[in-house]
Amino acid sequence: MFNGAHVVVYSKDAEADRAFLRDVLEFRHVDVGGGWLIFALPPSEVAFHPHEKSQAHELYLMCNDVEACREKLAKAGVSTTGTVDAGWGLLSSLTLPGGGTIGFYQPRHGRPPQT
Repeated sequence: MFNGAHVVVYSKDAEADRAFLRDVLEFRHVDVGGGWLIFALPPSEVAFHPHEKSQAHELYLMCNDVEACREKLAKAGVSTTGTVDAGWGLLSSLTLPGGGTIGFYQPRHGRPPQT
């Protein structure tokens, strides 16, 4: 029925955050006009967790080695949090130039097959 998903991340400095995804994370992208970039994401999945606020959403990037990612990000001057063992994975987060944060983790949970 559906052929993809489009994630929107709100930012106080969207231009800086777009440059970060383009230049530091090296995500493939298309310029749809005027420097407005839309990025390809790695294979993704969605999970639904119980929560009192049904309008709260989170974005996490997944990696094979959270410590290697933290080291690479540090070399690029990107601030990350320490690694937390959350049971379901090893979790950290990075700070975007616009001030927001994105979590990233090394999953230990099962992963669905990609379509």
